[in-house]
Amino acid sequence: MCRIAGFWDFNYKNNNNIEDIIIAMRDVLTYGGPDDAGIYVDNNYSLAFGHRRLSILDLSPLGRQPMSSDDGSLWITYNGEVYNFWEIRDELKSKGYKFKSRTDTEVIIKAYEEWGIDCVHKFRGMWAFALWDKMEGKLILCRDRVGVKPLYWYYKDGLFIFASELKAFHKHPEFKKKLDLNALALYLELGYITAPYSIFENTYKLKPGHFLEINKEGNIREAKYWDIEDYYKEGLELQNNGYWQKISENEIADELEHILTESFKLRLVSDVPVGMFLSGGIDSSIVTALLQKDSSVPIKTFTIGFHEKAYNEAEWAKKVATYLKTDHTELYCTPHEALMVIPKLAEMYDEPFGDSSAIPTHLVSILAKNKVKVSLSADGGDELFCGYTKYGIIKGRIQILSRVPFKNIIRRTLDLLSPDAVFNIYNIFKPLLPRCSIVKDKYKQIKSILSTQDVIKQSIFETNIFMDEDLRELGMQNNYPFLHIDDKYDDLTDMMVFDAKTYLPDDILVKVDRASMSVALEGREPLLDHKILEYLAKLPIEYKYRDGINKYILKKILYRYVPKDLIDRPKQGFSIPLHAWVKGDLKRLYMEYLNESRLEREGIFNAKAVGKILNDSVNGRGVNPNKLWTLLMFEMWKERWL
Repeated sequence: MCRIAGFWDFNYKNNNNIEDIIIAMRDVLTYGGPDDAGIYVDNNYSLAFGHRRLSILDLSPLGRQPMSSDDGSLWITYNGEVYNFWEIRDELKSKGYKFKSRTDTEVIIKAYEEWGIDCVHKFRGMWAFALWDKMEGKLILCRDRVGVKPLYWYYKDGLFIFASELKAFHKHPEFKKKLDLNALALYLELGYITAPYSIFENTYKLKPGHFLEINKEGNIREAKYWDIEDYYKEGLELQNNGYWQKISENEIADELEHILTESFKLRLVSDVPVGMFLSGGIDSSIVTALLQKDSSVPIKTFTIGFHEKAYNEAEWAKKVATYLKTDHTELYCTPHEALMVIPKLAEMYDEPFGDSSAIPTHLVSILAKNKVKVSLSADGGDELFCGYTKYGIIKGRIQILSRVPFKNIIRRTLDLLSPDAVFNIYNIFKPLLPRCSIVKDKYKQIKSILSTQDVIKQSIFETNIFMDEDLRELGMQNNYPFLHIDDKYDDLTDMMVFDAKTYLPDDILVKVDRASMSVALEGREPLLDHKILEYLAKLPIEYKYRDGINKYILKKILYRYVPKDLIDRPKQGFSIPLHAWVKGDLKRLYMEYLNESRLEREGIFNAKAVGKILNDSVNGRGVNPNKLWTLLMFEMWKERWL
């Protein structure tokens, strides 16, 4: 695992400081690759590659990057792991290729020599790489199928820049950082910015499963090489042909367990120690269980807990670890420890990022780094196995709404009441009504939900932080469309596909990548092997969600190794207790960064609208605490980077 950066300046006339620029871009990412560094410069094209290395495979100098082909016609700077590289290496050796190192980097270069960009179809793993083909005069960027590894690019006025993180762009003197207000609105809605957009204009994320090619004339071509939807479509054909009816449930469970085990074991390929983030939930427990069952050495597991019981999974993680006999380490996070991390977040996440679970993810990464250099993380299970509780809620709600008459009249009637009026009415009848601490924002959410029966829009509304009317009050709007999903599946599958293409790569995987790499810890995602994704995409929905049970087939496999009573409990998110901290330790930060005079000087938001959110939050007047957090993270990011 490493960090990469580079540029191609089509207008550059004086190459005297090209090395200084690429070294500055490279070295701002040193924390993610502290073990070695290198550059490559092609003065004929004013093109440069930079690389910071975190040594995981072949720790010798033979693994140094940027790396070239034997004849020097190809150069690569690469971040990631191709876990099946030995298998590909053997195939290439049978074709006459010779190898100097034991690295997957050299395998990628020679695979490209043999198969061109189609070589990516042979790779199992995670990657973001830039490859310079001198003979063709073209630069290729490529990102892994799911988007585990990040890759940004910028193109304006003849300057093309790429890097693992945006902070490297700031080190190029010609990078023009202009805030993209549509992307900011998208961030406020979701808490993150979906690919291909980024917080700056003319700056993009390369989409997962895509490669980008820019030639010596400066023309860009972007193409898709993999899409999970293709396998959902294939699954529909299999179902229509009666394929799955011929296979018993136990046979499916056995086949899936085999695929899972093989994929998990591939993630152990390393020349350094490997550990596991264990929350005690379904996903991390099955990864741990399947790896531990064939290991004579206890796996090192790590978890973070909270003293606030509603947010604490550490006690369950400890029970699972004890049962599986892992080498377990835990740390309980206090508000003070969380506050110590908050000032680091803007540096760590150099694009606005509103997921507060970045804090415990960073802390568990520090915990793991003390004992290992690689840690597995069980992200992706919810998107693949229908794990989020919202899926069942939305599916049931759509069925109910389809039978409700006069929805538009109800919606217009609700518009007559202001959120403050609703809050006052709720307080009058509070003893008779379900408990709701965010009643004003829940009311806005209900109005939006009543306006549509589209499952994707409802899914967005279910988790939105700022609704459209909130954005208008702030003086903003989002003109970027949300990702389109071919509506050819059932409601649950539509939502899973949408989350797999947005929330997973642009929130969850960003969170883990930045938190782990900030302490030079390689994070690996065993559930996101494409063999697992392709199998599950083809599997009928009833094996993922049945009779109100999420992750049905995954639980069936897990129960073979872990007792049900350690697993069957309400789902808890990996988050911090913002509700509890908003009136205490976080209040000072909110008052400092979100006060009206400061916001009026900046001129981005309607300062009075933010002031009302702040006042309502501190006084417990029915506002989602994530609103303040999302605004705080933007303001702290802006202070650092603008």
